[in-house]
Amino acid sequence: MHLKPSFKFVDNLGGNLGIILTQSLGLTGILQFVVRQYAEMENAMTSVERVLEYGALEQEKEDESITPPPNWPEHGEIVFDSISLRYSREVLILNNINLLIKPREKIGIVGRTGAGKSSIINALFRLSEFSGSIAIDGIDTKTVPLSELRSKISIIPQQPTIFSGSVRNNLDPFREYSDDILWKTLENVELKDPVNDLPSGLNSIVTEGGANFSIGQRQLVCLARAMLRKNKILVLDEATANVDPKTDLLIQRNVRENFSDCTVLTIAHKLDTVMDSDKILVIDDGKVVEFDHPHVLLQNSDGAFCGMVDQMDKLSAEYLRNVAQMNYANNMTESSRL
Repeated sequence: MHLKPSFKFVDNLGGNLGIILTQSLGLTGILQFVVRQYAEMENAMTSVERVLEYGALEQEKEDESITPPPNWPEHGEIVFDSISLRYSREVLILNNINLLIKPREKIGIVGRTGAGKSSIINALFRLSEFSGSIAIDGIDTKTVPLSELRSKISIIPQQPTIFSGSVRNNLDPFREYSDDILWKTLENVELKDPVNDLPSGLNSIVTEGGANFSIGQRQLVCLARAMLRKNKILVLDEATANVDPKTDLLIQRNVRENFSDCTVLTIAHKLDTVMDSDKILVIDDGKVVEFDHPHVLLQNSDGAFCGMVDQMDKLSAEYLRNVAQMNYANNMTESSRL
């Protein structure tokens, strides 16, 4: 007995192939979705691991602390006494730094990359352990609670820190100032019109990282924040490195006018930013190489600071020398009046 072959499958070959193809494509889409979800889960778990890692960090050690006077620091005098600092077991980043920064002095800090400029600021904020002592208005910073110390020193970093939230919360996160003071401060840094043009003014939302502001405007927000705090010590850590010349001049002018009674420490690669300072601190290999008025330092043709100026083009070098000389003459005139 012979079985007759079935031609039913052959007759529906086109339809069956279509079903197989569509199901295969659907299965491929499901596999792609699974892979994508797995990758997103991996990214999310990385964030969880980082949060757990940060949560497990040891709390910064506090020496026996005292409560400084409410108006501390009143003058802004800073004394570095035999400061040495190293990271882990590396060589000394700061090597026996001794400095006296008088109240209201404007100090420019210069030096090659890795010389130790930012490490001085780390020591000032007690971000790293160091030997020796730093006294602000006669009080050793190691005896002051960290939160108190850091709240009394304003800093404008190279990369501005902008929070997600309203403009008001970025300027005054603790709601300590009235709207009139906030608007006045924004006017001083020439941000009143840009903020006023936003849909809700001070209550307008700033996106993550301040993406709806330009880099210069973000830096001006940090400047306004520092102006509101009215601390006696201000640190500028390459604050004008990434801004346009107009914003650079605006920041420098505001620092001169609104922080005239404050001690200002300015770390800069651009010498024109610090040429009108009261003193220039030249750091090299973690040591103080020179520390005096820029005009005085430029009289030493073999000095490190003079060498930095001479490396510039002739026109720029001459301009910087004229600025230093003019500032020095003005300082001498004011000293004679006093």
